[in-house]
Amino acid sequence: MLQTLHIENYALIRETDVTFGDGFVAITGETGAGKSILLGALGLLLGQRADAAVLADKERKCVVEARFDIAGLGLQSLFDEADVDYDDLLILRREILPAGKSRAFANDTPVQLPFLKTLAPRLIDIHSQHQTFTLADSHFRLSLLDTLNSVSADSVGGKPLKSYRQAYTAYSALKRELEALTDEEARNRKDADYLQFQFAELDDAHLGSTSDGEADEQTLLEQESQLLAHAESVREALSEAASLMDDEEGQSILPRLRQARATLSHIASYHPAAEALLARIDSALIELDDISNELQHTADGVTYSPERQQQVDERLALLYRLEKKHGVDSVAALIALRDELDARLQSISSLDERIQELMERVDRAFAKLQTAADVLTDSRRKAAKKLSDGILPTLQALGMPEARFNVELTPTTTYGPTGHDAAIFLFNANRGGEMRDIAKVASGGELSRLMLAIKSMLTSHSLLPTIIFDEIDTGVSGDISVAVGTIMSHMAEHMQVVAITHLPQIAAKASQHLKVYKETDSDSTVSRIRELAPKDRITEVATMLSSDPPTAAAMQTARELMES
Repeated sequence: MLQTLHIENYALIRETDVTFGDGFVAITGETGAGKSILLGALGLLLGQRADAAVLADKERKCVVEARFDIAGLGLQSLFDEADVDYDDLLILRREILPAGKSRAFANDTPVQLPFLKTLAPRLIDIHSQHQTFTLADSHFRLSLLDTLNSVSADSVGGKPLKSYRQAYTAYSALKRELEALTDEEARNRKDADYLQFQFAELDDAHLGSTSDGEADEQTLLEQESQLLAHAESVREALSEAASLMDDEEGQSILPRLRQARATLSHIASYHPAAEALLARIDSALIELDDISNELQHTADGVTYSPERQQQVDERLALLYRLEKKHGVDSVAALIALRDELDARLQSISSLDERIQELMERVDRAFAKLQTAADVLTDSRRKAAKKLSDGILPTLQALGMPEARFNVELTPTTTYGPTGHDAAIFLFNANRGGEMRDIAKVASGGELSRLMLAIKSMLTSHSLLPTIIFDEIDTGVSGDISVAVGTIMSHMAEHMQVVAITHLPQIAAKASQHLKVYKETDSDSTVSRIRELAPKDRITEVATMLSSDPPTAAAMQTARELMES
């Protein structure tokens, strides 16, 4: 529950500290005194957007800090996920800097606003006048039924809604995947003929693969083309070099070197240097003889073939044309393109099978969705009956003895994030006549009483520690005001109830009374808040009944209200 609230430099509040009791707390004050400022400051701690415009002193930061008792609320895992230290006493702080930036802290650990927004509905339910009109919204009505399911003693804790959402998420994901695959198939079918033509052209070129080394084919062909173009001169040069190496009829190298070897061999045994030189000549003869043989063999292998020249030139022309057409500069790139086209064509050919398989998965997911939706609808029907029957006694206590209320569930045409249901709240405040949608027949006061009755029923079983009513009493007066106060005081037996009210009958039922008031000096107006002592409470309630100062009759009535 909310224990304390510290506000500094926020709107009309310079600095104030408020301590809240654990029962029924009433907050009163004149219109414009600053009651709504308290909610605005509290909203900052619950993750609402910050605005530097709220700074009273533009040179100083705004600070809002509150302490909450969260023991037994099961929030440990939420803090663990956010890596925030947990303690049964939670301290939330929000700061707005003059530059407009804001900072948030939980137990002195910096946190992001999403953490506060996730935490907020587990700490406080702030009910404003505006929320009353959301009774006309089907999604809000469904959320009320689901909330009633989650807090009812015999429920499974909202499992039907959780199971449905899981089924809906799974179905929606598969459906999106199927739609994307179908769109891809339609696009690919358009391009399939062109892709097939491109692939066939490259495949017919027999380019090989990058793994077998044929990606170097173009380089080898270019080398062969050069050789064929100069085959005659190459063969002549090789033959001439071979003759210069070994020709018995000419002045070639090998015969003369053999002569030199024979000459040295006669003196090798007489002169050590000659013997060494003879060994070197033997080595040179072996190498040069090998070179001579290789020259002749290479020369014999060089032949000119017009047919081969044509084949090489045609092959190169094909490769050059394909490279130019596809904007690449190598056979390796052509091979990669061919393989990519092949993969795309294979993918296109397998799309039908993949689509069929995915359609079957979508059908199975939809069947699970339908089952989960039926279970959710059944749980909502049970909750609708509980709600319809449960709020009637409260409506009667609130001055509508002939009121009739019923929740009608109808199927929607599609399955949405919240199910397959639409909820209509039917109402008639008077005996006889047809019940109609409350949005069309209920007055503002009746809507307020309906919402109070619903909240009273929900909170009697809820673990929510605090609820704040912001002038939910609009449109009610007299004995009905007393009934509203009584209901709030009964709600306060299960949780902390804070009511911002302008009705003395409600304020008189509170166990704690806070008054918001304004003080004005020569150059500024500030809002202040203080807790009223029992004697002051009587005076405040009497003033709300009559005037300031209150009459003796009003004082007596105030005492009677507080004692009743």
